[in-house]
Amino acid sequence: MRDCSLAVTSMWALSFKLGVEVLAAVRLEILKEDIKTRARLGRLHTPHGMIETPVFMPVGTQATVKSMTPEELEEIGAGIILSNTYHLFLRPGPELIRAAGGLHSFMHWGGAILTDSGGFQVFSLGDLRRISEEGVEFRSHLDGSRQFLSPEIATEVQMVLGSDIVMAFDECAPYPCSHEYARDSSARTTRWAARCKETLGVSAGQALFGIVQGGTFKDLRRESAAGITALDLPGYAVGGLSVGEPKEVMYEILDDTVPLLPADRPRYLMGVGSPDALIEGVMRGIDMFDCVLPTRIARNGTALTRFGKLVVRNATVARDFSPIDPTCDCYTCRHYSRAYVRHLLKADEILGLRLMTIHNLRFLQNLMREIREAIAAERLPAYRREFFVGYGYPL
Repeated sequence: MRDCSLAVTSMWALSFKLGVEVLAAVRLEILKEDIKTRARLGRLHTPHGMIETPVFMPVGTQATVKSMTPEELEEIGAGIILSNTYHLFLRPGPELIRAAGGLHSFMHWGGAILTDSGGFQVFSLGDLRRISEEGVEFRSHLDGSRQFLSPEIATEVQMVLGSDIVMAFDECAPYPCSHEYARDSSARTTRWAARCKETLGVSAGQALFGIVQGGTFKDLRRESAAGITALDLPGYAVGGLSVGEPKEVMYEILDDTVPLLPADRPRYLMGVGSPDALIEGVMRGIDMFDCVLPTRIARNGTALTRFGKLVVRNATVARDFSPIDPTCDCYTCRHYSRAYVRHLLKADEILGLRLMTIHNLRFLQNLMREIREAIAAERLPAYRREFFVGYGYPL
């Protein structure tokens, strides 16, 4: 595992104020910009190591990527993972994690961590929550107890967690929603982001990312981008997409919104992880992605392969002794057959879920590596065509 002492040695001078050096917790180094698209090749420098971008971040909601050990995550090539403030706030609680020395120590992970603010989870509770300017009062999905999260509390919890990247507390508008609802919601998100910035203050070890909201309304997205970028934060996310809208609508919003974000800061598209959307997002200038899709469908018995999705539970692979994906170099594909993994899944053996998860996450890490190589070789549109044809996506 990487040495957590990198927290001191991997930071760079950002500016000077009153003669005191202020260190940047996260910095994007852009190596190349694609001449045919808006794609960028870069390096994301964090207190816990450097990550090549564009990057897909596995989701470790409750301080674990389901069924994976930290050593296995490192083996598949993950340098940064995502954890969730809402879930860790409720269980085991920030004070226990503080006593453990922070989230990195608690979960034995030496790479970088991005923590979501919990906003999406809170607003997914529907009738179980009440929104005000101060924050959100809600009932815990665990025991029904009354809880409260505000921009200040969400930020303070993330400070205790010690994540490299802290996400601003935001309101994720549902799809569909009215223009009026999306307007009020995105304006509140901007005000909340300012409160998050004030709460975090000057932190040498953590970087605050703001979130652009506005639903599927381009005028509101532009207003939100203007307000969030005026805060001059280390990075910016596009939130509130991949929540039920058609992908064509998501791509239109990205076409309109991404150019409004500072070119020298990392750009993060939240909650997106299907292979086609990863490629399309990169071509529109996105540097970072996360999604539960690869781990969730793995537990349901579906594998991502070079030739499209493969439902390993199906009877058609019961006597198929080939790897899940013959082109894949993951531990699962090097050692086990489709027939064996199907047997494990049908027998409800935990190993089946683990082998599927290892494969799907490695598949996406390989996909992102190939995307980076295509940007470097100035052939990203050609790579898109080749991948889409093999996968069965329409061009």
